[in-house]
Amino acid sequence: MLARSKTCAIVGLDGTVVDVEADISPGLPAFHVVGLPDAAVQESRERVRAAIRNSGAEFPMRRITVSLAPADLRKSGPAYDLPIAMGLLMSSGQVPHTLSGSLLLGELALDGKLRPTPGMLPMVAVAKSAGVKTVFVPAVNAREAALVHGMEVMPVESLAQLVSHARGTSEIRVFDPRSSAPSGGAEAEVKDTGRWPDLADVRGQEHAKRAMEVAAAGGHNLLMTGPPGSGKTLLARSLPSILPQMTPDEALEVSKIYSVAGLLPAGSPLVERRPFRSPHYTISNAGLVGGGAIPRPGEITLSHRGVLFLDELPEFGHTALEVLRQPLEDRVVTISRAQGTVTFPANFMMVGAMNPCPCGYFGDSEKACSCAISGVSRYQRRISGPLMDRVDIFVDVPRVEYEKLVTPAVAESSADVRARINRARSVQWERFGDSKLVTNSDMGSTEVWEHCQLDGSAKSLLQMAMSQLSLSARGFHRVLKVARTIADLAGSEVIKTSHLAEALQYRPRPVM
Repeated sequence: MLARSKTCAIVGLDGTVVDVEADISPGLPAFHVVGLPDAAVQESRERVRAAIRNSGAEFPMRRITVSLAPADLRKSGPAYDLPIAMGLLMSSGQVPHTLSGSLLLGELALDGKLRPTPGMLPMVAVAKSAGVKTVFVPAVNAREAALVHGMEVMPVESLAQLVSHARGTSEIRVFDPRSSAPSGGAEAEVKDTGRWPDLADVRGQEHAKRAMEVAAAGGHNLLMTGPPGSGKTLLARSLPSILPQMTPDEALEVSKIYSVAGLLPAGSPLVERRPFRSPHYTISNAGLVGGGAIPRPGEITLSHRGVLFLDELPEFGHTALEVLRQPLEDRVVTISRAQGTVTFPANFMMVGAMNPCPCGYFGDSEKACSCAISGVSRYQRRISGPLMDRVDIFVDVPRVEYEKLVTPAVAESSADVRARINRARSVQWERFGDSKLVTNSDMGSTEVWEHCQLDGSAKSLLQMAMSQLSLSARGFHRVLKVARTIADLAGSEVIKTSHLAEALQYRPRPVM
């Protein structure tokens, strides 16, 4: 007898509905799964066999064929366990065919319990777009699945419970997200503002703090240069404390990425705090950009709508740094494999920190640099010109003086700075309206000419800066974007000379 059920496959960050057909025919006992399954799907045969037996049902000892369609789409992951098990029970006549139109997702333990399954949010979303109304998911993933409005989410604890529901002997109730409050994980992280250093705890470095405020207000890329121990890493780690909270749409975008990556804690389905990723400089290209035989998100996609902090920037591999160029410009990363092409979102703030030379003390006011000028130049050239041209704000972070270290802090708190940033972001949201642009850094050349209006004296200053700083066309536009953000922080509709002058001081200076 033939039985059908539905499940989902993940392609990039999107789901695809998969039809699961189970057929039991006379012959010697055999269990075949066809339809380009990977090793995890092939191993589901043993999990399904043990789960059925340990759930009080009978595993059919005949020739079993399970087909996963479409057959040309590679299937990966453990989410196929539950639909395969129910297909076998329906095909063998132990369970009525009442779940054929529903979506079944979940990994089975050997005792029949359902385990958390990654990628739940995009899979349920594509099921809704395909016209499916009911989805059966592991109970621990129910809150995540319920983020897709308009779906009947049925939380399943075990295979035995689902069998009883299908037979009508017991009922699984539709999950009500209001019935239980989230605990721990990503949502608790949103309220845990003490996780990140407060700007008030950073002694001195007022110029760097101002640069961070401008970068956070406009979503600009930032590079800090200074000797060891000057506070570059501390400043970068305090950046999340001044970033505005994500909008609901942004939170869903990020949650979808973390769901596919398997990084959502069970019971905490929505990531509301902007991501802050800080990979070590030994990271591979695939770890940074994403990749694999079946492409998975890398660090730059996990930083989407948040911050990618690259400490000791020149120590990263040359190729790893160069692959950042396209995502920084296009806000997406495209990975091509023999099976197809996958595009991941990559709209992030890149924050880098570096020493000015190999010993770290070039230009330091107290400790002499032991490097030759050629060594300093060679060290700084590890970051290519095209990549440097994609950085909006360059700021020096000098040694902190003794008096500032021992004097009680009187600096602004992160809450005060965040309030100004929120006002500037509100101006940008109103300016861009219903377009896909969110911050000033997202503007293209057309939007720059439309929204970056300068007064007369500012135009003269910009003309002189073009020749003296040898600005490229990209650098010219980036200066205007930063100046627009500074004007937004000041509440000005027009970019004035003071705004443009501050933006120009954030451009890099030559070594000699």
